[in-house]
Order: sequence, then C-alpha cells, then structure tokens
Amino acid sequence: MIGMMAFALAGSAAAGTFALAAQQQPAAAEIAVEAAVLRQGSTGGEVKEVQRRLKNWGYYTGAVDGIFGSATRKAVVYFQQKNNLTADGIVGKATYKALGMNDSYNVLAGGTGGGVNGYTSSDVYLVAKAIHAEGRGESYTGQVAIGAVIMNRVKSPQFPNTVAGVIYQKGAFTAVDDGQINLEPNETAYRAARDAMNGWDPSCGALYYYNPAVATSSWIFGRETVTVIGKHVFAI
Repeated sequence: MIGMMAFALAGSAAAGTFALAAQQQPAAAEIAVEAAVLRQGSTGGEVKEVQRRLKNWGYYTGAVDGIFGSATRKAVVYFQQKNNLTADGIVGKATYKALGMNDSYNVLAGGTGGGVNGYTSSDVYLVAKAIHAEGRGESYTGQVAIGAVIMNRVKSPQFPNTVAGVIYQKGAFTAVDDGQINLEPNETAYRAARDAMNGWDPSCGALYYYNPAVATSSWIFGRETVTVIGKHVFAI
C-alpha cells in the first residue's frame, strides 16, 4: 500500500512538473514578442531604421542615432495617427507592418536575436538567408566568408550601400535567381551572419566568390584570387 501511494505521489508530482512546463512555454513566447517591441528608452539598429524611415517620410526631424527619445516617440505617434493605428508611441506588430519592417518584427519575436553592429535584425536575417542558400554545404568559415563578401560590397562604392541592395542586385547571387534565397536559414547561418557583420572576414577583403566547377561566366575567372575556402574561390 505504501509503495502504491509513493508511486501515485510521484506520478502526481511529475504531472505537476509537466503542467508547469506547459504553462511556462507561452511565457517564453510572450517574452520574445515583448523584446521585439520598441518604445521610449529603446536603442539599437531597429530604432535607427524606424527613425530613418520616419525621417524619409516627413514624420521625424531629429537625428538618426538609434536612441528612442521623446522626439522619436512623438514621430511614431504622428505616424500611427496618419495610418489609423493605436497612437501609443510604441512600435509593435501593427506599426512594424505599417513601416514595412515585418522581417524585423518576425525575427525578434521569433527569438533569433537582434541587430548587429548598427544593422537591423532584418539585415541579419537577410544575410543569414543568403549564407544558407549559397553555402549551406560549406564549412563554418566558408559560410562566414560568404557573409563577409556581402558586407564588403555594402562598404564598397562599386555596389549598393545596403544589405538588401547588395543581395537583391540583379544577377549578383544565384540563390536569388533560382529562389533558394527564400529557404529558412538555420542557426549556423545566423551565427555566420553575425560573425561577418561584426567584422570577421575570412575572405580577405573579397568582393566576389564562385565555384569554379559550376561557374559559367568567363569574366569571373579573370578576377584576382585572394583565397580559396572549400569549393569557393574568393576574388577581388
């Protein structure tokens, strides 16, 4: 009898543990969503992008400094009023959407991390997508090198000066042309993107990379090779 009671008590305790864990899961999701929200006092790349967009559209006249102060809040309220949103001065899901920043919200709310080195979460997401699409069979260093080429292009006057501009430049990346850019990146690709955006450059300053086994452009073979990592030749 005592043994049976002990077993019943143990089962009850285990059931209580499982119930507690089940209750905690939504809480974790709620924390992630809350982390995606921007309000007065927030800082970082997402705030900077909100300010940039509001300034371009005439809602904001202050500095694009990544600091959510009273002037930014006032601009957000003005934007929300004009777009029939709740005018609370808080950038949540609906305001992100109206600003055209769905990727930022989705990435942050999904708990995959924030922006890096002044770039937004949507920039990190896009670089991770490009890395995953172009180099998911390569070593980790090779994947970081692909991200580094993207960042080198952003900084070069020869290419567009935004992450999206570089990645979606016509004919720049095979993965964009064949649709693989739409694959969901894994955690390795996210880490590689962050490392590249934080300044690690295994490509040695390269602006191009290609796989000589499948490349069809004779032009690319004429570029100066700076390093070879896995199947990719990195060149300038």
